[in-house]
Amino acid sequence: MADHAQPTGEVRFRFGENWQRFRVAITEPRIAEAEASLCSALRETHLKGKRFLDIGSGSGLFSLAARRLGAVVHSFDYDRDAVACAKALRETHFAGDTNWTVEHGSALDPDYLRSLGRFDIVYSWGVLHHTGAMWKALDYARLPVAPGGKLFIAIYNDQGAKSRAWLRIKHLYNALPVGLRFLVLGPSAVALWGPIMIRDTALFGAPLRMWRSRDRGMSATRDLVDWVGGYPFEVARPEDIFFFYHERGFSLSWLRTAAGRLGCNQFVFEHRSTTGLPQVQPL
Repeated sequence: MADHAQPTGEVRFRFGENWQRFRVAITEPRIAEAEASLCSALRETHLKGKRFLDIGSGSGLFSLAARRLGAVVHSFDYDRDAVACAKALRETHFAGDTNWTVEHGSALDPDYLRSLGRFDIVYSWGVLHHTGAMWKALDYARLPVAPGGKLFIAIYNDQGAKSRAWLRIKHLYNALPVGLRFLVLGPSAVALWGPIMIRDTALFGAPLRMWRSRDRGMSATRDLVDWVGGYPFEVARPEDIFFFYHERGFSLSWLRTAAGRLGCNQFVFEHRSTTGLPQVQPL
């Protein structure tokens, strides 16, 4: 089972600060895009009557999308700034709502996850590979999935040597003083977006075409900072994720890969069991 492990230590990107800056950009079109992406992957037209758990809720955008689609939502994040961000988003759109809970919690705490009960949909997009213990987090994420429920996750694609290079870049970015991080962010932006802008200029006469066109309602600027800064950082091949969950009683119902490129492989698994909660298995 291939992965690129790294020490957790004190070097950790503060995702919550990034999401606090993104929150002001959460507009109606972005929320609608987030809703559409959930419905497409889950193959649902609404989430009425569903319980939705958002592991690592970040800005709270997808918790908001799930709530607007009718779900009873429980959001949690390890980063307290992210918790505050999601709470502020809830108060803006669902003030006083008792069907949307936001709290601090850890994806690496199986007792906490069990205490939440069962959910029809457990969602964790681009989160578990930042815990510093990805395979444990992947195992624990299935604990609150109800029998017959769905687990929607996204994990960085394993690109071999490229992934190891990005691991070093991310560590350097976080080790630098804040005022010097542009020294890593600038060249990374050129490496990531330069070829895309050249292509879009040549084909469409619009160098910012892809920069302005983001799926899932996200922001290109915040995604760039999230990518370069995102540490701890682990990756996996699609087949490793598939077999990991297949051996634990889950069937794959939807898949979108990064096609070997940079980015996340996305999976929706369905819990094959009809009774009982899954148990942690030794890794």
